[in-house]
Amino acid sequence: MDDFEKHFNEKLELPLRVPPVSFTHYFGRFNDLDGDANDSFEVTLINEQISENHYKIDVRPLKYKFPIREKYVIKTLELKSGIVATYMTFSGFHLLVFERDNWQYTLNIDKRVSNKVTPETLVDIANSIDY
Repeated sequence: MDDFEKHFNEKLELPLRVPPVSFTHYFGRFNDLDGDANDSFEVTLINEQISENHYKIDVRPLKYKFPIREKYVIKTLELKSGIVATYMTFSGFHLLVFERDNWQYTLNIDKRVSNKVTPETLVDIANSIDY
């Protein structure tokens, strides 16, 4: 994370909470690709015995944010800070996308655990950035 913050000369805060499912492995990496447009920070949590327990956080600078395509949007929700977050479905995942400070955050959870990790759960996780 330090390399990512230094690269963009910007402080990054991550949520303190994680989804209420079990994970066995935690990974984090700074994707430093050609130019800045595709650079991002990613945290991935998986369970090697339970493949649907797969959660990922992607963070990228707002100036290089991914556009939100309406056809994937399920609904919008409000974070406790008043920020509007978009809940979407895409490629086997449910996503909560929101903008905070100079970052676009995307919280991704495998659709197969949507009975345990609801949109409101993702909002609680997003709210845990305010510590």
